[in-house]
Amino acid sequence: FTAIIIASVLGIIMGIIAALFKDSIYDKVSIVLSVLGLAGPSFFTGLIIAWLFGHVLNRYTGLNITGNIFIIDADGNKILQLKNLILPALTLGIRPLAIIVQLTRNSMLQVMTKDYIRTAFAKGLKLRTIVTRHALKNMLNPVITAISGWFSSLLAGAVFVEYIFGWEGIGKNIVDALGRFDMPVI
Repeated sequence: FTAIIIASVLGIIMGIIAALFKDSIYDKVSIVLSVLGLAGPSFFTGLIIAWLFGHVLNRYTGLNITGNIFIIDADGNKILQLKNLILPALTLGIRPLAIIVQLTRNSMLQVMTKDYIRTAFAKGLKLRTIVTRHALKNMLNPVITAISGWFSSLLAGAVFVEYIFGWEGIGKNIVDALGRFDMPVI
Protein backbone atom coordinates (compact mmCIF):
# COMPACT_ATOMS: atom_id res chain seq x y z
CA PHE A 1 0.00 0.00 0.00
CA THR A 2 2.80 2.40 0.85
CA ALA A 3 4.57 1.76 -2.45
CA ILE A 4 1.47 2.41 -4.53
CA ILE A 5 0.62 5.55 -2.53
CA ILE A 6 4.14 6.93 -2.98
CA ALA A 7 4.16 6.03 -6.68
CA SER A 8 0.71 7.53 -7.25
CA VAL A 9 1.27 10.83 -5.49
CA LEU A 10 4.78 11.42 -6.85
CA GLY A 11 3.90 10.10 -10.31
CA ILE A 12 0.89 12.35 -10.75
CA ILE A 13 2.76 15.43 -9.52
CA MET A 14 5.84 14.71 -11.65
CA GLY A 15 3.71 13.91 -14.71
CA ILE A 16 1.72 17.12 -14.42
CA ILE A 17 4.86 19.21 -14.06
CA ALA A 18 6.49 17.41 -17.00
CA ALA A 19 3.42 18.08 -19.17
CA LEU A 20 3.10 21.72 -18.17
CA PHE A 21 6.77 22.35 -18.97
CA LYS A 22 6.90 20.24 -22.12
CA ASP A 23 10.31 20.02 -23.82
CA SER A 24 12.04 21.56 -20.80
CA ILE A 25 14.96 19.94 -19.01
CA TYR A 26 12.56 18.65 -16.33
CA ASP A 27 10.43 16.95 -18.99
CA LYS A 28 13.43 15.29 -20.59
CA VAL A 29 14.87 14.18 -17.24
CA SER A 30 11.53 12.72 -16.17
CA ILE A 31 11.30 10.73 -19.41
CA VAL A 32 14.83 9.35 -18.99
CA LEU A 33 14.23 8.47 -15.33
CA SER A 34 10.95 6.78 -16.25
CA VAL A 35 12.67 4.60 -18.82
CA LEU A 36 15.39 3.72 -16.31
CA GLY A 37 12.74 2.94 -13.68
CA LEU A 38 11.05 0.51 -16.05
CA ALA A 39 14.30 -1.10 -17.17
CA GLY A 40 15.37 -2.61 -13.87
CA PRO A 41 13.56 -5.55 -12.26
CA SER A 42 12.53 -5.04 -8.65
CA PHE A 43 14.98 -7.58 -7.20
CA PHE A 44 17.94 -5.87 -8.89
CA THR A 45 16.70 -2.40 -8.03
CA GLY A 46 16.19 -3.56 -4.45
CA LEU A 47 19.79 -4.71 -4.17
CA ILE A 48 21.08 -1.40 -5.55
CA ILE A 49 18.85 0.70 -3.28
CA ALA A 50 19.67 -1.41 -0.22
CA TRP A 51 23.40 -1.15 -0.88
CA LEU A 52 23.38 2.57 -1.74
CA PHE A 53 21.01 4.00 0.89
CA GLY A 54 21.29 1.34 3.59
CA HIS A 55 25.03 0.73 3.46
CA VAL A 56 27.00 3.42 1.64
CA LEU A 57 24.90 6.44 2.66
CA ASN A 58 23.71 5.00 6.00
CA ARG A 59 25.47 7.75 7.95
CA TYR A 60 23.49 10.42 6.12
CA THR A 61 20.14 8.71 5.62
CA GLY A 62 19.87 6.73 8.87
CA LEU A 63 18.13 3.96 6.93
CA ASN A 64 18.82 0.28 7.55
CA ILE A 65 19.16 -2.45 4.95
CA THR A 66 16.95 -4.79 6.93
CA GLY A 67 14.36 -4.37 9.59
CA ASN A 68 10.67 -4.75 10.23
CA ILE A 69 8.09 -2.05 10.76
CA PHE A 70 8.05 -2.91 14.47
CA ILE A 71 11.10 -3.44 16.65
CA ILE A 72 11.01 -4.88 20.14
CA ASP A 73 12.79 -2.92 22.86
CA ALA A 74 14.46 -4.33 25.98
CA ASP A 75 11.14 -4.39 27.86
CA GLY A 76 9.42 -6.42 25.14
CA ASN A 77 7.31 -3.54 23.83
CA LYS A 78 6.71 -3.08 20.10
CA ILE A 79 7.95 0.25 18.74
CA LEU A 80 6.83 1.51 15.35
CA GLN A 81 9.77 2.18 13.00
CA LEU A 82 8.38 3.78 9.82
CA LYS A 83 11.88 4.51 8.52
CA ASN A 84 12.31 0.77 7.89
CA LEU A 85 9.42 1.00 5.42
CA ILE A 86 11.07 3.63 3.20
CA LEU A 87 13.55 1.49 1.24
CA PRO A 88 11.20 -1.44 0.49
CA ALA A 89 8.37 0.92 -0.49
CA LEU A 90 10.72 2.92 -2.71
CA THR A 91 11.96 -0.27 -4.36
CA LEU A 92 8.46 -1.55 -5.07
CA GLY A 93 7.21 1.87 -6.16
CA ILE A 94 9.83 2.67 -8.80
CA ARG A 95 8.24 0.74 -11.68
CA PRO A 96 4.67 1.97 -11.13
CA LEU A 97 6.04 5.48 -10.56
CA ALA A 98 7.66 5.41 -13.99
CA ILE A 99 4.42 4.29 -15.66
CA ILE A 100 2.30 6.79 -13.75
CA VAL A 101 4.62 9.67 -14.68
CA GLN A 102 4.39 8.78 -18.37
CA LEU A 103 0.63 8.20 -18.32
CA THR A 104 -0.01 11.42 -16.42
CA ARG A 105 2.22 13.41 -18.74
CA ASN A 106 0.60 12.03 -21.90
CA SER A 107 -2.94 12.40 -20.54
CA MET A 108 -2.27 15.95 -19.41
CA LEU A 109 -0.81 16.86 -22.80
CA GLN A 110 -3.95 15.52 -24.51
CA VAL A 111 -6.32 17.27 -22.12
CA MET A 112 -4.49 20.60 -22.42
CA THR A 113 -5.31 20.71 -26.17
CA LYS A 114 -9.08 20.45 -25.61
CA ASP A 115 -11.46 23.30 -26.35
CA TYR A 116 -12.65 23.77 -22.77
CA ILE A 117 -9.05 24.31 -21.63
CA ARG A 118 -8.52 26.95 -24.31
CA THR A 119 -11.78 28.57 -23.20
CA ALA A 120 -10.56 28.60 -19.58
CA PHE A 121 -7.34 30.30 -20.69
CA ALA A 122 -9.36 32.79 -22.73
CA LYS A 123 -11.45 33.63 -19.64
CA GLY A 124 -8.21 34.60 -17.90
CA LEU A 125 -8.12 31.80 -15.33
CA LYS A 126 -4.80 31.05 -13.68
CA LEU A 127 -2.88 27.95 -14.75
CA ARG A 128 -3.27 26.42 -11.28
CA THR A 129 -7.05 26.78 -11.45
CA ILE A 130 -7.20 25.32 -14.94
CA VAL A 131 -5.09 22.33 -13.95
CA THR A 132 -6.87 21.58 -10.66
CA ARG A 133 -10.47 22.28 -11.65
CA HIS A 134 -10.62 21.34 -15.31
CA ALA A 135 -7.70 19.22 -16.48
CA LEU A 136 -6.99 17.04 -13.45
CA LYS A 137 -10.29 15.21 -13.25
CA ASN A 138 -10.36 14.55 -16.98
CA MET A 139 -6.83 13.18 -17.20
CA LEU A 140 -7.03 10.86 -14.18
CA ASN A 141 -9.07 8.05 -15.81
CA PRO A 142 -6.16 6.19 -17.46
CA VAL A 143 -3.93 6.88 -14.47
CA ILE A 144 -6.36 5.36 -11.97
CA THR A 145 -6.84 2.35 -14.24
CA ALA A 146 -3.07 1.83 -14.36
CA ILE A 147 -2.74 2.20 -10.59
CA SER A 148 -5.32 -0.51 -9.96
CA GLY A 149 -3.61 -2.79 -12.48
CA TRP A 150 -0.20 -2.30 -10.90
CA PHE A 151 -1.42 -3.24 -7.46
CA SER A 152 -1.53 -6.97 -8.26
CA SER A 153 1.93 -6.94 -9.81
CA LEU A 154 3.30 -5.20 -6.73
CA LEU A 155 2.19 -8.16 -4.66
CA ALA A 156 4.26 -10.46 -6.88
CA GLY A 157 7.29 -8.16 -6.64
CA ALA A 158 6.88 -7.97 -2.87
CA VAL A 159 8.10 -11.56 -2.60
CA PHE A 160 11.60 -10.59 -3.73
CA VAL A 161 11.67 -7.22 -2.00
CA GLU A 162 10.63 -8.69 1.35
CA TYR A 163 13.37 -11.27 1.07
CA ILE A 164 16.03 -8.70 0.12
CA PHE A 165 15.14 -6.34 2.98
CA GLY A 166 14.57 -9.10 5.54
CA TRP A 167 10.90 -8.39 6.17
CA GLU A 168 8.83 -11.05 7.90
CA GLY A 169 5.94 -11.19 5.47
CA ILE A 170 4.22 -13.46 3.00
CA GLY A 171 7.04 -13.11 0.47
CA LYS A 172 9.73 -14.24 2.90
CA ASN A 173 7.55 -17.14 4.03
CA ILE A 174 7.10 -18.26 0.42
CA VAL A 175 10.86 -18.18 -0.26
CA ASP A 176 11.58 -20.05 2.98
CA ALA A 177 8.91 -22.63 2.10
CA LEU A 178 10.52 -23.12 -1.32
CA GLY A 179 13.81 -23.90 0.42
CA ARG A 180 12.09 -26.49 2.64
CA PHE A 181 9.94 -27.93 -0.21
CA ASP A 182 6.87 -27.18 1.89
CA MET A 183 4.21 -27.62 -0.82
CA PRO A 184 1.10 -26.68 1.22
CA VAL A 185 2.60 -23.27 2.07
CA ILE A 186 3.79 -22.70 -1.50
